[in-house]
Amino acid sequence: MSMIFRAKADKALDRAEDPRETLDYSYKKQLDLLQKVRRGVADVATSRKRIEVQMSQLNTQSGKLQGQAAKALELGREDLAREALTRRSGLGGQITDLGEQHANLQAEEEKLTMAAQRLQAKVESFRTRKETIKANYTAAQAQTQISEAFSGISEEMSDVGMAVQRAEDKTAELQARAGAVDELLASGVLNDVTGTSKDDITVELDRLASTSDVELELARMKQELTTGPTGDVPKQIEGQAGTAEPVETEREEEQR
Repeated sequence: MSMIFRAKADKALDRAEDPRETLDYSYKKQLDLLQKVRRGVADVATSRKRIEVQMSQLNTQSGKLQGQAAKALELGREDLAREALTRRSGLGGQITDLGEQHANLQAEEEKLTMAAQRLQAKVESFRTRKETIKANYTAAQAQTQISEAFSGISEEMSDVGMAVQRAEDKTAELQARAGAVDELLASGVLNDVTGTSKDDITVELDRLASTSDVELELARMKQELTTGPTGDVPKQIEGQAGTAEPVETEREEEQR
């Protein structure tokens, strides 16, 4: 279960991750680190400057004690001169200690300064590379979206294609429905509410009139087939008519 959870979480994070945001975050962290290094250099430099001020004060005080000792000897106060020289000796030890601290701080400041310079160069190089990678990623993403749009496999274009298909299906359904309604109106099954309604007798008369027209047209076509297009009677039919006329005359005479 733990492995499945980690796998799903890793896949979800990979899907949600944007390399450009990751690069920007890494650049921000490097800037924070560079700021800390610079702050460290400033703190070391401040400590070094404070020691220099203390050393200057101690040197001034040591010179003053040297002058007081000489003055005391001139006045014949050897005890005062010895006390002044003793204090001056103690100040000398402090000055020596401060000198060592000053040298250590100066060396540390130089190291931090060089480290800050190297880190700043790396940060600037990373920033240039970051912008290049972001530009390439954006271009690749745009190219992928364009290719998917042209091929029709993108989600947006797929939705558009489905919408077009639904519109075409609905259009075809409405056209078929309109045609069916027109046929039903023409056959009289449905009544046209916008015009004069026809009762059953009127519909039947219209149907008979249509049938009569068909019969007349059929008779005309049969007549054309029998008489020909010029109206002449075929010879066979004329011969039969000629023989039929005497027979009809004999029958009339017998009846008389």
